[in-house]
Amino acid sequence: MLQEKYYPNKEHIKNASIKSMDEYNELMNAAKEDYEGFWGKFANEKIDWIKPYDKVLDESEAPFYKWFIGGKLNVAYQCVDRHLKTKKNKAAIIFEGDNGDKRVLTYLELAYEVSRTANMFKNEFGIKKGDRVVLYMPMIPEAAISMLACAKIGAIHSVVFGGFSAEALRDRIVDAEAKLVVTSDGAFRKGSPYMLKPVVDEALSKDCECVKAVCVIERNGEDVNWVAGRDYSYNELIKSQSKYCESEAMDSEDPLFLLYTSGSTGKPKGVQHSTAGYILWAQMTMEWVFDMKDNDTYWCTADVGWITGHTYIVYGPLAAGATTIMFEGVPTFPDAGRCWKMVEEYRVNQFYTAPTAIRLLHKMGADEPKKYDLSSLRILGTVGEPIDPPAWKWYYEEIGRSKCAIVDTYWQTETGGHMISPLPFATPIKPACATFPLPGIMAEIIDENGNPTPIGEKGFMCITKPWPSMIRTIWNDGERFAKSYFGDCKKDGKPVYFTGDGAMIDEEGYMTITGRTDDVINVSGHRMGTAEVEAAIKKHPSVAANAVVGKPHPIKGEGIFAYVVLKGEDNFATEAETIKEINEIIKKEIGAIALCDDIVFVPDVPKTRSGKIMRRILRSIAKGEEITQDTSTLEDPTIVRKIEEIVRSCKL
Repeated sequence: MLQEKYYPNKEHIKNASIKSMDEYNELMNAAKEDYEGFWGKFANEKIDWIKPYDKVLDESEAPFYKWFIGGKLNVAYQCVDRHLKTKKNKAAIIFEGDNGDKRVLTYLELAYEVSRTANMFKNEFGIKKGDRVVLYMPMIPEAAISMLACAKIGAIHSVVFGGFSAEALRDRIVDAEAKLVVTSDGAFRKGSPYMLKPVVDEALSKDCECVKAVCVIERNGEDVNWVAGRDYSYNELIKSQSKYCESEAMDSEDPLFLLYTSGSTGKPKGVQHSTAGYILWAQMTMEWVFDMKDNDTYWCTADVGWITGHTYIVYGPLAAGATTIMFEGVPTFPDAGRCWKMVEEYRVNQFYTAPTAIRLLHKMGADEPKKYDLSSLRILGTVGEPIDPPAWKWYYEEIGRSKCAIVDTYWQTETGGHMISPLPFATPIKPACATFPLPGIMAEIIDENGNPTPIGEKGFMCITKPWPSMIRTIWNDGERFAKSYFGDCKKDGKPVYFTGDGAMIDEEGYMTITGRTDDVINVSGHRMGTAEVEAAIKKHPSVAANAVVGKPHPIKGEGIFAYVVLKGEDNFATEAETIKEINEIIKKEIGAIALCDDIVFVPDVPKTRSGKIMRRILRSIAKGEEITQDTSTLEDPTIVRKIEEIVRSCKL
C-alpha cells in the first residue's frame, strides 16, 4: 500500500541547494558513471587545500580505504580562518547556558580563541601533532574551541560524553593513551551546578600514567580538588597566549579525531576519522540536507560528546560558514517551552533534534509551541533513531506549522555524516521514512548472499562503495575494524560495509530502517552495547548470570531490559534493594544513560546446548510478543515458559 507523501514547500525551492528529484538523479547518475570524478569535483570546490591531492581514492588495501592521497589541509583553517575574508564579524557560535547566560563569538573572536587555546596546548603542555587529547566537557564554547585547537596543531582529540562514569572515562583515556585531559569544574543542569572534575580525578586515580596534565575550565565556580603539578586553570593560562597560531599542514588521511562507541562486545571501539574526507562530507551535507544560507541561524540540540555534536554542531556548520547554537541546558527546563522560546529569540531556521526529545516535548508540553513565533523555521531534522509516525505528525504540524520540510537523517558514528535523508526541497517525504541515499552514497538493502531484497522484506542496510567520511579503522585494532564492519555482508563476492541495521524498501524505492540486527540497544539515539551493560551487572556479588535486551520505550525509543539470575544462596526477599544496587553499579561503570528500565529475576536464561544465550527469545518476551523461535535446541526448553510467566506477573 502506497504511503501518503508530503511535498516540498514551493516557497523555498527557488533558492534550494538541490531543487528537484531530477537534479538529485543527475547527481546520482554522475556518481555512478564516474565515482572518483564526482568526489574529486566537490573536493576541489569545497576544500581550501594547502597542497592539492594527487589521487582521489586508493582501494589497494581495502577495507582500509584512503581518500585524496597527497593532499594537505587544516580543518581549523577550513572551519574558521578562511571565513575571516568575508565573515569575520558574523556570529559563528551563539551560546546559551542552562541559566540563560549568553555569549556570542564572531568568526574573528573564534579565530582568536582557537589560536590562543592551540598555543596553550603547545606551550604549556607540549602537545604536538599526533598526540591524543581527551575532552570531558559540558556544552560550553570551550568544548568547540578545544576541538578546533587540536585540529589546528594536528593533535587528535577524543571527546568523552560528560555523562559517562569515571570507569568509562578511564577506559577511553587509557585506550587512546592521552597525554592531556581538558575538562571543566562542572556546569549547570536544571538550574543547579553539577560536577565533572571529580569524575576526572577518580578516573586518573589508577592506571592512567599516560596523562601528564589536566586543564580545567572554571565554569560553575564550585570548589574542586587541585593536584599540584598535574592540574592547571584554563582561565589563567589562556590570558598570556598569543592570538595567532599557524595552522599545521595535515595530510588528507591524518587522523582528525577518535570517538568511542559501543559495540556488541564489551570493549568500546575507538572510531578513527580522517581529515579531508570527513570535513568535506560534513560541509556538503550541511549545504544539501540543511540547505544552509549565509544569513541562517542553525541549532542542533545534541551534545559534543556524540558524533552528531561533532559533525552538526561544530565541524559541519563552521565549515559551511554558518551560525551554530550551543545550548548547555535541557529542553524541558524551566518548562517545556524552552526550545520554542529560543527558536523565537534567535530566529532559528534549521532545528535538529532526536525523536526522544520530540516525544518528551510533546508529552510535557503539547500546546507550548502555540505560545511562540516559530515562523523563522524552514527545516526540521531528526537524528539518532527512526521517528515514529505520531511524533513525526506533531513535529510537522505543531512545530513546522505544516510548512517545514522534515529531514529524517540516517547515519552513524562510523559514517561521519548523513547517509540517507530527504533533500528538504526536492524529496517528497513519507513520514518516519529515511527516503533515499544522498548523492554519491551507494546504499543498498541486500540479503546474506548480496542480492537485493524483495519489496517489503527486511534485509541488511549496506554501503556498497567507500565514501570520503567513512571510518578509517578502530584505533589500534585494524583486525576488529575489518571484522566488525566488513565481515558480514558481501556483494559480487566482495566485502561491503554493513551498518548493523536492518531495512526495507518499498515499491517506490523509499528506504525505511527497521532497527539493529546485532546486540546493540539504541537508547535515546545512543548505542549501548549489551555486553558492556551485562559486564557491569555481573559485578554485583549476588548475580550469577544475566542477559540484556532492548524494549520499546515511549520516550527513549528503546529502554534496557535485564534478565538477572541470582546465585543459589540468594533469594528474592531483597529484590527492590538488589535492583537499586545493580543500577548503581551500572551508573558507576558506564553512566546514567545505561540504567536499566526493567530488571526481572529469573531462574535461568534460555541457552543453546553450546551455551549461547538466545536474546531473540528474550526480546520477544520483553515486548510481550508470541514466541515464534524454535526452542527445541535449548538446553532447557521449559525455561522460556517460566520466564514468560515471571515477566507477565511483573506487569512490565
